[in-house]
Amino acid sequence: MSAEQVSSLCEQLVKAVTVIMDPASTQRYRLEALKFCEEFKEKCPICVPCGLKLAEKTQTAIVRHFGLQILEHVVKFRWNNMPRLEKVYLKNNVMGLISSGTQSILEEESHIKDVLSRIVVEMIKREWPQHWPDMLKELDTLSKQGETQTELVMFILLRLAEDVVTFQTLPTQRRRDIQQTLTQNMEKIFSFLLSTLQQNVNKYRRMTDLAQEPKAQANCRVGIAALNTLAGYIDWVALSHITADNCKLLEMLCLLLNEPELQIGAAECLLIAVSRKGKLEDRKPLMVLFGDVAMHYILSAAQTADGEGLVEKHYVFLKRLCQVLCALGSQLCALLGSDADVETPANFGKYLDSFLAFTTHPSQFLRSSTQITWGALFRHEVLSRDPLLLAMIPKYLRASMTNLVKVGFPSKTDSPSCEYSRFDFDSDEDFNAFFNSFRAQQGEVMRMACRLDPRTGFQMAGEWLKYQLTAPVDTGPMNSKTGEGLCSIFSPSFVQWDAMTFFSESVISQMFRTLDKDEIPVNDGIDLLQLVLNFETKDPLILSCVLTNVSALFPFVTYRPEYLPQVLSKLFASVTFEVIEESKFVMSVQAPRTRAVKNVRRHACSSIIKMCRDYPQLVLPNFEMLYNHVKQLLSNELLLTQMEKCALMEALVLISNQFKDYERQKAFLEELMAPVAGLWLSPEMQRVLLDPEAFISYVGADNKIADPVLEDPSGLNRSRISFCVYTILGVVKRARWPAATEEAKAGGFLVGYMPSGSPIYRNPCTEQVLKLLDNLLALIRTHNNLYMPEMVARMGETFAKALDMLEVEKNAILGLPQPLLELYDSPVYKTVLERMQGFFCTLYDNCFHILGNAGPSMQQDFYTVEGLATQLLSSAFINLNNIPDYRLRPMLRVFVKPLVLSCPSEYYETLVCPMLGPLFTYLHVRLSQKWQVINQRSMLCEDDAADDNPESQEMLEEQLVRLLTREVMDLITVCCVSKKGVEHNTTAAVDGDDDEAMATEVTPPASAELTELGKCLMKQEDVCTALLITAYTSLSWKDTLSCQRTTTQLCWPLLKQVLPGNLLPDAVSWFFTSVLKGLQIHGQHDGCMAALVHLAFQIYEALRPRYAELKAVMEQVPDIQRDSLEQFDSKLLNPTLQKVADKRRKDHFKRLITGCIGKPLGEQFRKEVHIRNLPSLFKMVKPSLETDVLENEDGEGLNALFEP
Repeated sequence: MSAEQVSSLCEQLVKAVTVIMDPASTQRYRLEALKFCEEFKEKCPICVPCGLKLAEKTQTAIVRHFGLQILEHVVKFRWNNMPRLEKVYLKNNVMGLISSGTQSILEEESHIKDVLSRIVVEMIKREWPQHWPDMLKELDTLSKQGETQTELVMFILLRLAEDVVTFQTLPTQRRRDIQQTLTQNMEKIFSFLLSTLQQNVNKYRRMTDLAQEPKAQANCRVGIAALNTLAGYIDWVALSHITADNCKLLEMLCLLLNEPELQIGAAECLLIAVSRKGKLEDRKPLMVLFGDVAMHYILSAAQTADGEGLVEKHYVFLKRLCQVLCALGSQLCALLGSDADVETPANFGKYLDSFLAFTTHPSQFLRSSTQITWGALFRHEVLSRDPLLLAMIPKYLRASMTNLVKVGFPSKTDSPSCEYSRFDFDSDEDFNAFFNSFRAQQGEVMRMACRLDPRTGFQMAGEWLKYQLTAPVDTGPMNSKTGEGLCSIFSPSFVQWDAMTFFSESVISQMFRTLDKDEIPVNDGIDLLQLVLNFETKDPLILSCVLTNVSALFPFVTYRPEYLPQVLSKLFASVTFEVIEESKFVMSVQAPRTRAVKNVRRHACSSIIKMCRDYPQLVLPNFEMLYNHVKQLLSNELLLTQMEKCALMEALVLISNQFKDYERQKAFLEELMAPVAGLWLSPEMQRVLLDPEAFISYVGADNKIADPVLEDPSGLNRSRISFCVYTILGVVKRARWPAATEEAKAGGFLVGYMPSGSPIYRNPCTEQVLKLLDNLLALIRTHNNLYMPEMVARMGETFAKALDMLEVEKNAILGLPQPLLELYDSPVYKTVLERMQGFFCTLYDNCFHILGNAGPSMQQDFYTVEGLATQLLSSAFINLNNIPDYRLRPMLRVFVKPLVLSCPSEYYETLVCPMLGPLFTYLHVRLSQKWQVINQRSMLCEDDAADDNPESQEMLEEQLVRLLTREVMDLITVCCVSKKGVEHNTTAAVDGDDDEAMATEVTPPASAELTELGKCLMKQEDVCTALLITAYTSLSWKDTLSCQRTTTQLCWPLLKQVLPGNLLPDAVSWFFTSVLKGLQIHGQHDGCMAALVHLAFQIYEALRPRYAELKAVMEQVPDIQRDSLEQFDSKLLNPTLQKVADKRRKDHFKRLITGCIGKPLGEQFRKEVHIRNLPSLFKMVKPSLETDVLENEDGEGLNALFEP
């Protein structure tokens, strides 16, 4: 084709590219220009000459970049069809561009360098080493021309390593050929990289004259490129190359740490080298970094960088150095005490000092980076006995005392850490989340340190506690909204108290675990406890810390029980804590308590419960005193909230378990619950609980209210219902028989034995609770019926939204963070609507908690209640159609799941199956409809722009459907599949991120068998159908987590159960198709894909011999290779043939169904790149040791081809 044609085409292309890149172009012009350029790349036969012309140095950078892009496109998509001479022509011209077709190193644009190196790498991936044996020689020659060419050669070598080793973006055989050839030439490549680095650094250092500045900069650029390229190789080459020549590379890298322009690159390389895993023997030479020279360079570099103040570049470098020291510590821990014969380095003390310097640095991020390594050192069997490390423990604990103080919020300026936080965190919420996990990590490490030296920690905790008790309160510039002169969560005094409390809690608990009983410093502990008990404060935040310290020091009371009454008095005083004394007795118009005050009261209640739970024997002698305290508090209906009253009653029930006398405990519980029973069974309450309209009116949800903050005439009615429900829950949860069979027998709790021989106990609360059960079920029925449209309509305008979800719940589901300060400080001014919402939500949850706890608590007495299944079906499961997802979820989790898990098999037929059968059938229909709506919505969204507001209702609903799906699938799995090898977490981490399961194990545990209950459910045809259809339909619902769990744990065990029967061919095809549909939707996620492929393989192998229909399904898979399918089938159906290994059969099957494995959106429309395999480089025959593996067919050693 003539030069004129090329020129005129190029002119058009230059115009098109200019239009595309010109911000002033109209959308239409830009699209036309883009279309012209793309069509040219795809179809024009003279791409190569045009591309080369556009890439000439005389063109603008944008045009040159486009010209080079054309050449890259040609290599990627047309190479296989190009004549050999054209390939050679293109290759020579591209090498010519590197040699003389680019601007000098300091002038050339980085995107031009990048695309040029990409073109060369694309050619290497297609031709080296078989058809381009001299490639390395050519690169070597180019690099001798000057800095510009050397830098490009570095880019090429780095890109090649990334594509072949890191990202593995080419077919297996090509990858293997190139990687093996790289490995054989690694010694030369490495020495080339090292000498390039050394020569350029030396030249750079020698040029101090200003006139030589450009030359020096050029050398510096090459040095940086060489370091970046080394970083791409150090990760995977044999360790021997890194440690060759007495660790020359490591020595050079250490030297460069003090070279400002090169230090970050050098630290990156050093970090990768020191983090290498592999045989311990090979890693031994890395210990050279503990030597005098290396240590000196590392530490002086750190000091210099830190001394220059906060500059981003230096700070990034410090982070890298900190990581290097961490990795060094990990290597030391791995090598020391192993068979590698390594001794503790002489500079270990120096290392610890420098490591401590990072732990005491103002940057919170650097401090946190050191924690894991400290933990590894304190845990190490050899180092943990090293005197140098033991001497470090007090220093580490001292540093922790500073590091536990929560300062450094990026929006503040009250600490040197704030400046650093502005680099590391986007917002205060971000910092807060980081700091909380950092603090938890420090707690772990402090406990490990205290295991080695418990007394020092305790002593420091004592000193700090005494100091805080006497220090004046400093509320700081921000006053708390709780009251004048009180702390907010940012006040200097509170952050100190908070840190000290965390420290003492961690240290004291560890001391009790570590020291023997007679070594515990009881007197010191009791002295501290007395100081804390005598300390008075009106500040709710500080009081909360004081209560935690009381709990932390409480174990000392087991040695001196006479202090128990004082502790109880302190806790009871805090239960009724108020900032304004008078408000105790004025209920009507008081300012509501702030969150901080509520927290103190709740804290005191839970401390009492904890004490009674963990030390019941200790508290038992003081039972009467405790009981009188509680009675006194309960006598005033307005003094405590319902939750606080019930917490105190729970504490009493816990102690009553220590009576170990059935009759005495039963009498006590009867007395305790008398007020509740009186209220709950009264005719008025019965009327209210049975009739939804009466209930709405009683709780005040139909009133019109003028002032929604102050007016709440029915508040007291609501609190009475809450009180009853809370109390029943507390008693059911806490009342138990003695754990030891002998004690239970002696106390009259044992009533007989099961056929299996296990004892049957009776719970002293049973009689009381069962008396109240009918009304509880009536309340649940009424509550469910409130969601009927006519009932919702009865709630006045004020309360139209009373049954909606709480804002807190919404935020939790959408993953929105709570604003920080709000958590403690604003008074809880709630409108009546908010109070009503809270009431309905808590009531609903608590009723189901009672039913969920009833089984484990009352056992056979509950399961044998007359017609229980029918009663539950007509209360808890009534009107489910109108009940929203956010209410159905807790019902399944807190009621159905525990009920089923604790139910003895004797009651499966009478109770569990009649209940679960209809429930599972209903849930399947409900979820299918919900997912159908979501799928239709996403189809519509593609045509129609949706509302992108992140809190939009749709997003919330969709997330709720996901969470409900997980809950349902988890429930089915718990019911049907035995736990061997399958972890069932009771909370089922349902709110977890979608990514968390992607890394989980793929093949289902071999022992996933059906439980007794599972078999019982599968015997009933309608339940069996519902379970199978739900499990297999759910595979194509858009929830990755649920799909993976169901595939690995549930699908196969359920199907296996029905295999012996006669399945209809249509059903078999449907199961198999469902799995393939799942692959289409979830195939882009590795975890799901592997699990689904395994399941499809299991189904095909088990059922294909009986059902030819499965082959018909396989034939519909897009792009399936028929002959390959025939081959697979014939092997499967011919039992005489020797079975191929399981993995190979599965791989073959996976290749067959590749057509229906979904791809991520980013890859769906990507043009396929095809790289052909070249003639095999390595014969498969195992060579004898003498022959050179590198001899190819012609007998000519490949080595010769690569000699520079």
